[in-house]
Amino acid sequence: MRVKGGSISNKKRKKLFSITKGYWGQHKNVYRRAKEAFLAALSRAYGDRKRKKRDYRKLWITRISAATRAEGMGYSTFINGIKKAGITMNRKMLSELAIHDAPAFRELVAQAKSILK
Repeated sequence: MRVKGGSISNKKRKKLFSITKGYWGQHKNVYRRAKEAFLAALSRAYGDRKRKKRDYRKLWITRISAATRAEGMGYSTFINGIKKAGITMNRKMLSELAIHDAPAFRELVAQAKSILK
């Protein structure tokens, strides 16, 4: 007598359908489509974890750029100035300073300007 493995197959299907619940159309309730959609979602999730880092860095740079332009200086000039001044602060912290502590950020811009002159 052969073993059909029905209970394991059912468990596997049930697990996949619980993961794909909420997907659009056949992607939630047809095994083959659900499996394809799930595998595609996994690969997108991997790529988007990388993209998230890029997107945040772009956001920080945009915020710093806006704040330095308000002080009459460009972004790249500012970054060059603070590096020459020996200030090692990452872009996330610089953007937080620009938003929440404007006087401290102005001081950094002033230091960058004085080093470049």
